[in-house]
Amino acid sequence: MRWSHLSARADDGSLPDRAAPAAPPLPLALPGATVRTFDTPGFAGMTFYEVRAKSLINRVPGASRVPFEWTVNPYRGCSHACTYCLAGDTPILMADGSTRRLAEIRPGDSVMGTMGAGPHRRYVPTTVLDHWATSKPSYRVTLSDGTRLVSSGDHRFLTDRGWRYVSPAEPHHPALAIGDLMFGVGHFAEPPKESPDYQAGFLCGLLRGDAASRAAREGDAWVRADGYLDDVSLPDALRWPEVPSGEWFKGFLGGAFSAVGRAERLAVAFESTDRIYLRWVTEALTHLGLTSRTPVPCRAERPGRVETGRDLWSALRFRHLTGALDAPLDASGVGVRADRRLAVADIEDLGLTLPLFDISTGTGDFIADGVVSHNCFARGTHKYLDLDPGHDFDSRIVVKVNAGDLIRRELADSRWSGAPIAMGTNVDVYQRAEGRYRLMPEILAALRDHANPFSILTKGTLILRDLDLLRQAAAVTQVALAFSVGFVDERVWRSAEPGTPSPQRRLDAVRRLTDAGFPVGVLLAPILPGLTDTEESIDETVAAIAAAGATSVTPIPLHLRPGAREWYASWLAREHPHLVPRHRTLFANGAYSPRTYQDELSARVRMAARRHGLHRPTPAQFRTVPTPETATPQSTQLTLL
Repeated sequence: MRWSHLSARADDGSLPDRAAPAAPPLPLALPGATVRTFDTPGFAGMTFYEVRAKSLINRVPGASRVPFEWTVNPYRGCSHACTYCLAGDTPILMADGSTRRLAEIRPGDSVMGTMGAGPHRRYVPTTVLDHWATSKPSYRVTLSDGTRLVSSGDHRFLTDRGWRYVSPAEPHHPALAIGDLMFGVGHFAEPPKESPDYQAGFLCGLLRGDAASRAAREGDAWVRADGYLDDVSLPDALRWPEVPSGEWFKGFLGGAFSAVGRAERLAVAFESTDRIYLRWVTEALTHLGLTSRTPVPCRAERPGRVETGRDLWSALRFRHLTGALDAPLDASGVGVRADRRLAVADIEDLGLTLPLFDISTGTGDFIADGVVSHNCFARGTHKYLDLDPGHDFDSRIVVKVNAGDLIRRELADSRWSGAPIAMGTNVDVYQRAEGRYRLMPEILAALRDHANPFSILTKGTLILRDLDLLRQAAAVTQVALAFSVGFVDERVWRSAEPGTPSPQRRLDAVRRLTDAGFPVGVLLAPILPGLTDTEESIDETVAAIAAAGATSVTPIPLHLRPGAREWYASWLAREHPHLVPRHRTLFANGAYSPRTYQDELSARVRMAARRHGLHRPTPAQFRTVPTPETATPQSTQLTLL
């Protein structure tokens, strides 16, 4: 369904308190929508498109596999997720080892990201998919090594306790704390300034190294040298300084690398028959805080060798300090580590709204001034609105502000049969935006007044706000409530569903609803292959569901339609690359896994439900869906990766 037929008036009185009109470009599919932004921290960086829909109750296509025929969705897009951004001058690590300001990064650039999980996370090159700017309340995070990072409160960094928000707007989001150890290599060194001392050192390292080298080299270094000789005389350049400065040492190593150096994986090595020259190389490395060793001593007519430490910190520090931009870097596969130097020393609210930037990458993260930084997931559910499938899904929410009036009119229509209506089937009706717009109380009151049966599926604990209305509706019609709890593993939740209430908070809501007299079913959804489909995981989750008082548990195996497929593939490759081959096999023929695998999961859940006293839902609760035939692979089917 597209939205070209929707409109909203600016003066219709639908504007909630503390809302400010804004005027960013409207999506092509939302002409006439009223655009709102809010100054509260929980909605910073988000745009709401208020539309007046012509219809609210939608028929589900007959070919759909969902067990209901009619649905209501007052929102498009979901505010469960957060936005993540950093100051524009934050240096970002490129795949070749150089750095670039975040504000200058562009889609298509190759940057360094990470893949894996826990102690098995490793650095890998990744491509920038998108880049955007925003303005948000800002915080400064200071680390023990002096690194200072300016970010929004919802930005996440990787620590020894997992991904942590700088200052989360949601109470269930894990917050960064003083003493947390961040993962990464530490603060990037400042590049050298081409001062007279740097130029003299560069010329000395290049010319003396070339003279002692057995093979002359050509390249950009000689173009630089010609330019430097306009400011530094050749005799001065060849003279060993009595008291060399730090800038001279930086230039000397840059020139020496161009003459006799080479990159070997992470190490930088220098070879020369001139023992004095190599002694200066060693002294320069030591002065810059870089360890060195001489595995091959100088002997008559045989080149000696000096090399740096074989670690990523040394490799990056050498390149950044010396300006040796022609030193190739191969860091792919290097392990990501936490370090005491990267302990959080301070988190300061700047009290300012600053221009901030973010990118999305193929791995879902990037290296910001030496630490692993999270970026937005990309999900493909907004394409039909002419919005992008990533950041827009989380930050540009379509709100049907006339939902309450509309559903009353449709329920009163003589053509309406009074069929059950399902809610929460596309996006969560109790997402964070509902706390602002309060559309559900009007919808529930209309369903109550017309005694129309309905069901709600949610992950949002905000449903407890409407408990009285739910009780009133249940007194006159059938009300079915269900929560989605796919697993109770907090690590999987933080990674796979970071913007939702925790599984425990959802189960607490199940308990409150059952205590209020509602039979609450739980969808074990989605069951993730290789992560939450084991007997142990299923038994633990079903036990927690039973303890919360749920009356039934229904397994929903993971399915991957286009859009969700790309998002999940990116997340899987980043967090659990060893599971990629299995997923390729399971989803080779389409969005659904093979029937044999689904039957196996159903059997595991059924056995766990019996052990913990949960009965299965009765057939009357759901619409019968024909068993689909085995899909034939189509040429247009998206690959998982």
